[in-house]
Amino acid sequence: MVARSLGLMSDLKRTPLCAQHLQLGARLVPFGGWEMPLQYSTLTREHRAVRTAVGLFDISHMGKYTLSGPDVLAQIQRLVPSDLARLQPGQAQYTVLLNEQAGIIDDLIFYCRSPEHWVVIVNGATNDKDRRWLAEHLQGVHFDDLTGTHTLLALQGPAAVETLQPLVDIDLARLGRFEHAQVSLAGKPAFLARTGYTGEDGFEIMSLEPEGIALWQSLTAAGVPPCGLGARDTLRLEAAMHLYGQDMDESTTPLEASLGWVIDWDKPDYFGREILLAQKAQGTERRLVGLTVEGRQIARHGYGLFDGEQQVGVVTSGTLTPTVDRPIALAYVGKPFAPIGSRLEVDIRGRRAMATVVKRPFYRRAL
Repeated sequence: MVARSLGLMSDLKRTPLCAQHLQLGARLVPFGGWEMPLQYSTLTREHRAVRTAVGLFDISHMGKYTLSGPDVLAQIQRLVPSDLARLQPGQAQYTVLLNEQAGIIDDLIFYCRSPEHWVVIVNGATNDKDRRWLAEHLQGVHFDDLTGTHTLLALQGPAAVETLQPLVDIDLARLGRFEHAQVSLAGKPAFLARTGYTGEDGFEIMSLEPEGIALWQSLTAAGVPPCGLGARDTLRLEAAMHLYGQDMDESTTPLEASLGWVIDWDKPDYFGREILLAQKAQGTERRLVGLTVEGRQIARHGYGLFDGEQQVGVVTSGTLTPTVDRPIALAYVGKPFAPIGSRLEVDIRGRRAMATVVKRPFYRRAL
């Protein structure tokens, strides 16, 4: 994940919390044009903190927009395969931004504040591309980019509610999964959403920079462990959540990426609809699948998958996870090799290891 984003540290952007990361002894690395914390203690310790209690991530590098105007819903409906008109104020939808060929420009979350007012969170590495695409295809919509003025923190884990509850003026137990609200947090306004990308319960909190820094300091001083990109990657992979740029990009469609659940097939018109309908009718030639790998070697991004001497796929993400405690991976494979139980070999630096196609996710939290 990190090696794909190498660049000169001096050229990298920094979040408003960079000084806090240095103070906490974080190891900083380049990621998607940003200098970000990889870990503060160990990856395993931070991963287990989120799975068993709570952990805090700085995700301020992600793009943060508001879109408003009388015609905004009709216009954003053309850009995604999900039916955003189904959302009520206070609800959110994970979906994908599509180009005309049904290729995935980015994965993102739309938060409905009203049919005329939306909050959008996009990936940090694709922020510029997304902003250009939206500007090109939205007419008469007021676009406000909050990326440079607001922080975004992710408090994730089964203890997230009890950790955050003393600081906010609403009953967090009444805020459902993928719901959001404007709240008073430690006496300051904040946008609070019960969303995240770790496979755990938790919240994402957007506020002005001073309030975000104060919240980070307050939570870490209270003992909430800060967590870095390393743990975030193993957590999201256990939950079989895609990483844009590895597990999907503009050369893949939602059906190829096993994201058919974001598509509303009754929706009449959006970019790439005809291509997706054809793929639904005919099937796709390749598909993203989950793999478990025998042994302890990690099948990393770019490693080939083989049936005998024939290469039939390629790994997109792989790790040895603390919770599952075995090598797991996501990979694109040809259609004949996608069924659950298919046996393949992965080439790990010249040595073959057996891999099995398994049902995803690799980890699912108890409800």
